[in-house]
Amino acid sequence: MNLAKALEIASATHTGMVRSHNEDAIAADGGVGLAVLADGMGGYNAGEVASGIAVALITSEMRQAIPKTNLHALSQEEGDLQAVRMLKGVVTKTNTSIFESANSQPQYAGMGTTLVVALFRDNRVSVAHIGDSRLYRMRNERLDQVTRDHSLLQEQIDSGMLSKEAARRSQNKNLVTRALGIEPEVEPEIHTYDAQPGDIYLLCSDGLNDMVEDEDIELTLNAMGSNLPLAANQLVQMANDNGGRDNISVILVKIVRDFPATDTWLSRVLSWFK
Repeated sequence: MNLAKALEIASATHTGMVRSHNEDAIAADGGVGLAVLADGMGGYNAGEVASGIAVALITSEMRQAIPKTNLHALSQEEGDLQAVRMLKGVVTKTNTSIFESANSQPQYAGMGTTLVVALFRDNRVSVAHIGDSRLYRMRNERLDQVTRDHSLLQEQIDSGMLSKEAARRSQNKNLVTRALGIEPEVEPEIHTYDAQPGDIYLLCSDGLNDMVEDEDIELTLNAMGSNLPLAANQLVQMANDNGGRDNISVILVKIVRDFPATDTWLSRVLSWFK
């Protein structure tokens, strides 16, 4: 089932104002309802190697798996379970690939990456994440953070050691408690949510949300949500205007209409008249 007519996607990535190279990697495929973002870490160029492996492998595997799975023909519950299984499987395979590369090539020792993946189907979105790259949802002019960071800072907030206001000034923003490729095994956090026409989903590396307050992201998406490429570039520009201390990457996915019904010959015929 091709979702391209149901989804509008725009993305942007930038090295920022301080870093010498970009260790983020992004990819999106509206045809299969997939968006992937990774923020690499490690010495030399290892970070960009890890994020590049993650995005390339996940995109390739999911492009092959999704058409075979026929998710749209399943019930909502079965579809949710199958989507979670697919995401967990591909993340496990990717973790192994990065971990083995890091351990077989000394120049890549210790490399890893954060990850956030969104899989859209049948008015649902399944989200897998590891680390502090985020997914936000804009609905009815309100922006909400959907993922919860796997970071020392988030643990300090959860335990009451830090307020959210103090966390914004913390120097520990980049200390993640979970990453892809660092250990032989990793557990992605995966949840499924309803998705509605008009929703805008934002996947971003911490180079955006560390530099731009959620309130300003919300204002920007409210003002520019009808022009996703402009909104994506504006978010990156805002991060750079505020200092651009890290690489900045964003993917915006807007649900522009209900997802297509089961791809039968009748639905294809009816689509010709829309």
